[in-house]
Amino acid sequence: MTNGQLLDLAEADGYELLITTDQSMRYQQNLTELPFGVLVLMATAWPNVRQRVETIRSAIVTTVPGAATEVEI
Repeated sequence: MTNGQLLDLAEADGYELLITTDQSMRYQQNLTELPFGVLVLMATAWPNVRQRVETIRSAIVTTVPGAATEVEI
């Protein structure tokens, strides 16, 4: 599945937020028209991600539709 297909499905299913580790998605896709936000985790290793849960929660609350927010891990 391509990123474009993933975003189309997320929109069709009524997502409010998409969380990804794909750091290039925001440069490859036009996110400004999306009815949901995209949260980009800047690492993929679960032990590192787990240590940043509170930061991720805060980013979830502040990410707005049509925008991408990066969370440094």
